[in-house]
Amino acid sequence: MPAVSKASRWGDLGTLWRYGAVGVAATLSHYAVLVAGVELAHWEAWAASGVGAVVGAQVAYAGNRWFTFGHDGTLGDSWGKFQLIALVGTGLGMAVVKALVGLNLHYLLAQGAATVLVMLLTYQLNRVWTFRQTSLKPGARRGRE
Repeated sequence: MPAVSKASRWGDLGTLWRYGAVGVAATLSHYAVLVAGVELAHWEAWAASGVGAVVGAQVAYAGNRWFTFGHDGTLGDSWGKFQLIALVGTGLGMAVVKALVGLNLHYLLAQGAATVLVMLLTYQLNRVWTFRQTSLKPGARRGRE
């Protein structure tokens, strides 16, 4: 069995960088809701993190579908898969924030740690499942990879 290189396991670096750039936009949306929820609405940090994640997931879906992966599969199928992965990521992120805030880490630092962990996990899941290119049209090349 041939060894799988790190490049093929993670896709190409351009795709990972685009995923990261979209993630920045989604994260800014997420953090805006998080900070507003905690500072203005006086929500618990973990709850504000969850609501922010839902908002950020919609920004991330649109950016990753069209910019990162150039996906041309059905909208409903990829949106559903993306939301399921986002839900798993949201739960993991909320748990990380709750645990780290419980250890007296500032909620924004806790969210930063959760963001990195969740980004790496969801990139892999979305690359191999949500936006996987299963076939190419004649003369086409695979996405942006």
